[in-house]
Amino acid sequence: MISKFLPRIAAVLAISCYAAEAQSPDYPAMLEERLASVVAVEFTIEHEMDRTVNTAYGIVIDNEGTVILESGAISDRATPNQLTDFKIYRPGQPSTQFARGEYVGQDGYTTWHFVKVAPEGRHNLKPITDFVSNDPGALPAMAETVWGIGLRQKDEDFAPYFLRSQVSMIQRLPQLTGIALQGVAGRGCPIFNNRGEFVGVGASGFGQRMMIYSQRRRGEMSVLLNPDEAAGFRLAPEVLSAVGRIPDNPFGRPLPWFGIDGIDPVAPEVAEFLGLGSATGLVISEIMQGSPAETGGLSPRDIIIAIDGRPLPRLKPDQVVAAHLMREILKRQPGDVITFTILRDKLELELPVELGDAPKTPKESERRYFEDFGLTVRETVFSDVVARREDPSQLSGVIVHFVKPSSPLGTAGVRVDDWVKEIDGTPVDSYAQAVELLDEAEASGRPELVLLVSRGGETAVMRAKIDA
Repeated sequence: MISKFLPRIAAVLAISCYAAEAQSPDYPAMLEERLASVVAVEFTIEHEMDRTVNTAYGIVIDNEGTVILESGAISDRATPNQLTDFKIYRPGQPSTQFARGEYVGQDGYTTWHFVKVAPEGRHNLKPITDFVSNDPGALPAMAETVWGIGLRQKDEDFAPYFLRSQVSMIQRLPQLTGIALQGVAGRGCPIFNNRGEFVGVGASGFGQRMMIYSQRRRGEMSVLLNPDEAAGFRLAPEVLSAVGRIPDNPFGRPLPWFGIDGIDPVAPEVAEFLGLGSATGLVISEIMQGSPAETGGLSPRDIIIAIDGRPLPRLKPDQVVAAHLMREILKRQPGDVITFTILRDKLELELPVELGDAPKTPKESERRYFEDFGLTVRETVFSDVVARREDPSQLSGVIVHFVKPSSPLGTAGVRVDDWVKEIDGTPVDSYAQAVELLDEAEASGRPELVLLVSRGGETAVMRAKIDA
C-alpha cells in the first residue's frame, strides 16, 4: 500500500522544496546593493611620541556623505586635534583607492562619531535610510532571521562577507538593543531582515561568556570577544531617530548640563511601597554647586519619578534607569526646560529645570607636551574637580595627561590623571602659570623637578632627576 503513495509524496516534497527555494531571500543581490551604505574609515591619532593608524567601519546616513562610527571606534583620550588623515575605503575595492574625509565630532546623546566624506568620494554612496521599512518603528521578532555585513582587514581590501543569525532577545540598555545568537555583523556595520530592510547596527560590548579550564586554575571565568564581529546591535528605531544629530563642532557642542553627582535607582520593594506601580524612581545623592539642578530647586535625597509628566520606566538591570535619565537630558539642548516630578518628604512636587551649557570638558582643555620631561599636562576642568570631590569653583593646578615610559617623571612615580598642585614649590593657580613654570624649568637646565601632586585625596611630593 505504501509503495503506491511514494510517487505522490515525492511530488509533494519536490513542489514544497521548489516553493521554499523560490521564496528564499536573494542574499547575494541584497548584499551587493547594500554595500553602497558601508565604508571602512582609516585615521591617524597623533600621540606625544608616535602616530597610530586606526580603522573602523561605519554606515552612510545621508546624501552629504555623512558616516557614523560607533563610540568605541575612537579612543576617549584622543582629542579632535589629534585626529588626522581620514581615508574612506569602499568594501572590496583596492586599498590604493580611497577618498578623503574629515572628522565632524561626537554626539553626546548617541555617543556616535561623525565623519564627512569629501565630495569627490560620495559617488554611488547610498544612505542607509534607503533601506528602511514602511514602519520605521518596527522591531525584529524573537527568533527572526537577520543578516549583516562584515568586512575583512585592509590587507584584504576590506573584502565584505555575509553573516546570518537569529534574534535571541530585545532589551533596553537603556537604548533599544537586539542580541543575536552569534555574530551577525561587523562592529559599526548594518543588519537587515530577510526582506532587506534595515534593522540595526552592530555594536560593541556583547561578548560570549565562556568557561575555561586549566590544570592550575579550574573553572576560571573568562569573556571571549571577537574584535571584528558583533552579536549585539543597536536597533533601527534608535538609529533613525538620531541620524540628524550631526554635531555643530568637533567637541559635540552644544552640550546640555543638568548638574547632579550620583543618582541611584529606588529598590523594587521601595518603589512598590511608594505606589509607583510599573514605574520606578531615582534618588539624588548630590547636587553640583551652581548647577541648573540646584537653581531649579532639586535637593539631595529627592526621588525623581517622572520627566515631563512621563513616569520613569522600570528597566532591568535597575541601574539602566539612571542611564535612561541621562539620555533624556542629553537628547535636549541648553536652554530647554525639563519638568521633573519628585517625591520629597512624601510630597509630590513638580520642578521645572532649565538646562545649562555644559562646562568645558577634558577633551576641550588646553594641553602641552614637554619633551624634556616626557610629560603632558592639561588644563583642570570642572569634571576633574567634581570627580575629586573638591570645590568646583577652584580650578587650580593641572592634570597629568601623559607620562613617557621610563622617563624621569615616570620613574619618580608620576601617573596619568595626577593633579599637580605645585611645581618646584610654587602653587599652580592656572594652566598658563603651569606652562610658564615648566618652560622655565626646561630652560634652566636644573637637575631636578619637584611636583606636589594629589591622588586619591592624598598629596605626595614627586622628585624627578632630570638628565643634563
